[in-house]
Amino acid sequence: MTEAASLPHPRHSREEEILKALEGLTRRALEGERLGAAEGGWLIRLDRRHLPALMAGADRIRRRFRGEAIEVCAIANVRSGGCPEDCAFCAQSAHHRTGAPVYNYLPTEEVLERARRARSWGVSDFGLVSKGWGVRGRREREQLRAYLEAMREGSDVGRCASLGALDAETARELKAMGLENYHHNLECAPSFFHRICSTHTYQENIDTIRHAREAGLRVCSGGILGMGESLDQRVELALTLQELEVESVPLNFLNPIPGTPLGDREPMQPLEILQTIAVFRYLLPRAEIRIAGGRQFLRDLQAMIFFAGASGVMIGDYLTTKGRAVEDDLQMLRDLGLEVREETQQRRRQEAGAVA
Repeated sequence: MTEAASLPHPRHSREEEILKALEGLTRRALEGERLGAAEGGWLIRLDRRHLPALMAGADRIRRRFRGEAIEVCAIANVRSGGCPEDCAFCAQSAHHRTGAPVYNYLPTEEVLERARRARSWGVSDFGLVSKGWGVRGRREREQLRAYLEAMREGSDVGRCASLGALDAETARELKAMGLENYHHNLECAPSFFHRICSTHTYQENIDTIRHAREAGLRVCSGGILGMGESLDQRVELALTLQELEVESVPLNFLNPIPGTPLGDREPMQPLEILQTIAVFRYLLPRAEIRIAGGRQFLRDLQAMIFFAGASGVMIGDYLTTKGRAVEDDLQMLRDLGLEVREETQQRRRQEAGAVA
């Protein structure tokens, strides 16, 4: 009988059996063992009364593999609205009527100023996010080159972008322009994707991640939870990211936008969010797990994300919605005794230089 098969029922077993099994899974994760679907399914179904113990284990795993400091990132929506993709969650899709802002590329000077401001907050990575599905034409390439050159010359912030699908050639081109990190969410589990998008395939998402990595870019990929997926599909997403060995995993929680197909869904509840974060930490012990959109649904429990296993957080505004005041987030970290990991990009560049 395997260890997974011997796990007690997650809700109806004796307390001591649950805690013993949880400690066993925690020990296995701390030792670097990959947990699988059975273990993830057990963890995500634990009764809420076991959430403190689950979070304590996730916190141990976070500290073991990510240390005590928290990585902070920010983004700019450099081109908004009118996207031809039909993603069911997205306010910027031309298929939905949401009233989201529509504009072409922001001026390079404005983007640089936003990057500098984000760096002053302690942000290690600043992401350029553009609507659409990939880098298509010459003018788009020229604008991206201008952004990246300005950021490289005018700030030491890490240069990240989220531009949709990449082929191998475009990934190499972006790397040559000075891009360091590429963000491309899987969005959800493979088995649920047909419910979310019909204008591109899941395989295109996976290919983009592989092209970015092969070009020498650090990969950031996660998804949106609370879109109607099952508990097992949440685990499936984590295991897909595990298989792809994604370095940085942003977790978003659906913010139902009126006018989108998911606009009438109920947001996830705070304890459900915390349990999901903890399960992702068990299944992705070495990853940078950063909490991004939908964090407001934690309400008074936002500070608990780090004790649930998160090692990073996005601050500032999101794509089409406002975020919490930056100073409130930075004060939260100070109150928790957590430092911002400001040297991240410098360390990565040093390591890349040593390898080269």
